Amino acid sequence: MEKSTAITVFESLASGVRLDIFRLLVRAAPMGCVAGEIAHQLAIPPTNLSFHLKALTHAGLLTVAQEGRYSRYRANIELMYGLVDYLTAECCSGVPQSASITVSDGEE
Repeated sequence: MEKSTAITVFESLASGVRLDIFRLLVRAAPMGCVAGEIAHQLAIPPTNLSFHLKALTHAGLLTVAQEGRYSRYRANIELMYGLVDYLTAECCSGVPQSASITVSDGEE
């Protein structure tokens, strides 16, 4: 993956609405959802949803297929795997299993 692609993906997912849409479609994989289902499940007005779906599709995060008069959207899982690979490619001198990740709850 190229740096410019990673930046485009991050910029697109920086919107809370777009992140919610992408996560919904990840859960709905591999079938995806038609726009009306997405609007209903996330309580997003159709005109607002259309704007966000277009941005996610343009960024490559979604694929869209026509089914009669409906458009079915699916998360591009391969792109997300590519992004994770890009982010972790140089982790721990190429041996990510040696990484020690500690999650803190903020309390000392």
